[in-house]
Amino acid sequence: MRRLDVLLFSAAVFGVGGLAYAILLFGMGMDSAQAGIWSQVVLVGVGVTAWVASYLIRAFTQTMTYNQQLVDYEDAVLQKRLDELSPEELAQLQAEVEAERAAMEATD
Repeated sequence: MRRLDVLLFSAAVFGVGGLAYAILLFGMGMDSAQAGIWSQVVLVGVGVTAWVASYLIRAFTQTMTYNQQLVDYEDAVLQKRLDELSPEELAQLQAEVEAERAAMEATD
C-alpha cells in the first residue's frame, strides 16, 4: 500500500466512526456517552477487522510490498542479463529452451 492509500483508508475509518456517532446521537437519540461508546465499537470493529482482513489477503496472495519488490528486482536482474547477452549467446540460449520444450512435450 502506498502512503496515500493508508491515509485515505485511515480517513475513511475515522469518517465511519464519526458517522456512526452522529447517527447514534441524533438519529437514534442516544446520549453522547453511549453514542461515543458504540461509535468506538463500530470504529474498532469495522476498522480493525477490515485491516486484518486486508493484511491476511495480501499475505496469502503474496502481494505485500516486500514480495512485489523482490519479484520486480528478480525480473530486472534477469532482463539485464538477457540484454547483456551477445546475439550468438542469445541464439544458443533460445535453442536450448526449444530443445527442453520439445523434450517436455515428448514426455507428455
